[in-house]
This record gives sequence, C-alpha cells and structure tokens, in this order.
Amino acid sequence: MDFGALLDISWGSVLDNTLRGLIGEQFIYFALAAIGLNLHFGYTGLLNFGQAAFMAAGAYGLAIITQTVSPLINDDEGFFQLGITDGWMFVIGLFFGVIVFPVVLALLMGIPTLRLRADYLAIVTIAVAEMIRIFLRSPRWDWLTGSSDGLGGFSGTFYDLSPFDPSGRYLFGLFIGNQMFLVIVGWIILSIAVLLCWLIIRSPWGRVLKAIREDEDAVRALGKNAYSYKMQALVLGGIFGALGGMIRAIGFSLAQPDNFITDVTFFVWVALILGGAGKVFAPVIGASILYGVLNFTDVFLRQSVSNGVVSEDILSGTQVGQVRFMMIGLGLALLAAFRPQGIFGNKEEMALDDR
Repeated sequence: MDFGALLDISWGSVLDNTLRGLIGEQFIYFALAAIGLNLHFGYTGLLNFGQAAFMAAGAYGLAIITQTVSPLINDDEGFFQLGITDGWMFVIGLFFGVIVFPVVLALLMGIPTLRLRADYLAIVTIAVAEMIRIFLRSPRWDWLTGSSDGLGGFSGTFYDLSPFDPSGRYLFGLFIGNQMFLVIVGWIILSIAVLLCWLIIRSPWGRVLKAIREDEDAVRALGKNAYSYKMQALVLGGIFGALGGMIRAIGFSLAQPDNFITDVTFFVWVALILGGAGKVFAPVIGASILYGVLNFTDVFLRQSVSNGVVSEDILSGTQVGQVRFMMIGLGLALLAAFRPQGIFGNKEEMALDDR
C-alpha cells in the first residue's frame, strides 16, 4: 500500500461525488420513500417490505398516462382525438402517479394483510411487490407497461419548465441544468413532505398511530378502529413512496421494472434504520448519510486502486462495488449492536430489538 499515492487521488472528484450523494436526486427519492416507510413502521408498526411497489406505482402512474394513454386519446390514430396537450397529460399523470395508483395499491395490499401479524405482513408485502414487478415485466402487457424495456420519453414536459441551461453547470459544478432543476423541485417536495409528516404526527391522528405501534389491543379497547388507522397510514406512506418513485423515473427519464427490485426496498430500510425510526427528520438524514457514504467509498476506492494506494492483489476495480456494500453492512451490524435505535432515534421509544 503506497500512502504517498494518496496525493495523486483527485480529491475534488471525491468531494463532488460525495456532495452529490448527500444532496442530489438519488438521496431525494430515497428520502421520500423512507419518510413513507417511517409512517408505516416508525409510527404505526407496519413491517412493510414492499415499499418498492409504491415507488413503481408513482413512476408508472406518470409513465402510463403520458406514454400509453395519451396516444390512445389524443393522436389522429387514437380512439377519441381529444386533443389534450402534453402539459395537461403530464399533470393528469402526476395525479394518477401520486394519488390514484398508490391508493389503489395500498387498498389491494392492505385489505387482506393488515390483520396479519408483523412477520406475516412482511412476507406478504415483499411478495406483492415482486408480483407487481413481474407483472410490469410481462410481455403480455407490453402495450401498457413497455414490458422489460419500460416506458420512457415523458421527462421532456417537466424539463421544459426548467429555467436552467441544459448544458450549463450549477452549484459549484455539481449538477447540469436539468439535474439542478430536478434537485430544486425535489428539495421543495421533500421539505413539504417533512413538514406534513411533522404536523401529522403531532396531531391526534398521529398520536393514535403511535399508540397502535405500542399496544394495538389497548387502542381497540379505547374504541378506536385500529384497522382503519393502519389502512390510512399505509395509504399515506405509500403516497410518499410514490413521490420518490416518480422523481426517480423523471431523473432517469424511464420507468423500468428492474429499477424497483426488492433491493430498492432494502435500501429504503437502511436509510430509515440508519437515521432512526420514529423521528421525523431521521429518515432524511439517514438517506443523505447513506448515499454520501456510498458515493464517497465508490470514487475513493476506485481511485485508490487506479493510483496504487491499494494493491490490485488486495482489491480490484471490479470488486469496489461489492466492497462498499460490505462496508455498509458492517456499519449496520455495528449500529444494531451498539445503537439499535439508529443515529437519531430514541432508545426508549424505538429500538430494532424491541420489534
């Protein structure tokens, strides 16, 4: 190991990528999904391993309306020739992606599962998420979902609103124009989501959710319909997840089934566990730390290998991806052992080993 080669590392590149992980679009959509999961698990005690399905609902709600439905009702070869502009179809897609699709999915997922125990609920939700992904990949529904290729080409309407030069670089060169616009809009949405979550949890409704988490039988004994409250929490948390999935799809300009695999749900869980469940701001900070660390380790390790800081006999460039996830796993194991409530969680209120 040549420590003198540390000087040859492009520390500016390392810093830029770390900052993009801390505040960029990848952090934003996982933070939104983690806020939704925090409503499910942190405040209501719902062990949901299907958050990726809600993210897919948001992405495909927008994509299907703008790319599949729009030609059918607006083009000359379509069925109706309604003449609805692309801008209005985008707005309708936003409504379907944020409200209609996640609400329907929450009802379909929640009606048969919310009466189950936590461990059975986890099994069912992860199975439902995988069923939805397989449905979206199915060639039978290629005309609707684009099958394994997905649906793309719907981000142009969003970026047409951008005041930034698409070829320019902004915020100390961290983002190009379209990325800068998405990050600003994403931060506005994220700020509103955090504020709404804070207000909700301080309300009587939010206190009932926390009571359900602590002792559902006691809540029922006091005359509250715990099943109804859990369904409402599932819907609301799913909407936050759908917002995250929609921002991800706009950033990629693509809604594709394999962008919402089970691993995505586990990344959301990592962000929540890292920050601390049951705290309003903790999932946001957890997502920021997670992707800041992932970006830092990726660039730092790759440059360390290429500059000879780390010998290729120890680590090769193709192994960097696996090693950084091993480091995250080790960090989580240590967190679970020494601070199970997460970095900002309250040990008396929420700890992983109490579930």
